[in-house]
Amino acid sequence: MINMTKDDHEDDVILSIVSAFAARPDVEPDAIVELYSKLRREVGGETAVARAAAPAPEAAAEPALPIEQAVTPDKVYCLCCGRGFKMLKRHLGAEHGLTEQQYRRRFGLPEEMPLVAPNYSRQKASYAKGAGFGKYDRSAVQKPADAEKLA
Repeated sequence: MINMTKDDHEDDVILSIVSAFAARPDVEPDAIVELYSKLRREVGGETAVARAAAPAPEAAAEPALPIEQAVTPDKVYCLCCGRGFKMLKRHLGAEHGLTEQQYRRRFGLPEEMPLVAPNYSRQKASYAKGAGFGKYDRSAVQKPADAEKLA
């Protein structure tokens, strides 16, 4: 379940109202902006953009297990609940309502720390290269002029 704060709920309500108003065919763009501004004033809060631009500093949360043990060759462990996964992104959003950036900030993790199990990442990269994605030897590709000579 995703945890929504009061501000998130207010933003959703305001955006729903403005979206419905903007869907009308007879509405001018200035009227949409005016309605949004009026609703923000009535609610008395900041805009979601302003809150995102200046996030409140968050103290590092207490991890469920030591950070040094969070990454093994076959699994990455969630520091919120301690469960192990091949990839954390979906779990973080679905179970804890966090983005990767919020998770890293919460626990003070560096950008270099993987959120995908290293062996799984290598396996997927190998498959992608085998399927022809990614870098390839450009000298092995026929140039259009060479193709015409062969025809």
